[in-house]
Amino acid sequence: MATCKYCSKEVTWMKEGKKNVPVEGDGTIHECDNYKASRKSIKVMGPGEVDPEILKQYEQSMNQQKVKKKK
Repeated sequence: MATCKYCSKEVTWMKEGKKNVPVEGDGTIHECDNYKASRKSIKVMGPGEVDPEILKQYEQSMNQQKVKKKK
């Protein structure tokens, strides 16, 4: 059995169509308030909101990793 990383309850993952769904021991779908609260705190950023210098550093590090991987 797996545990929910938000509330530490034991859940079992069941396949429902193409999705995996967490199910509690009594057979109900697991939905915890801690998970819902954490989803509300996610910050969504558009491409224009990120500093161009930070983007440049990120792209350079990605390219360097790609070159190292080829060697």
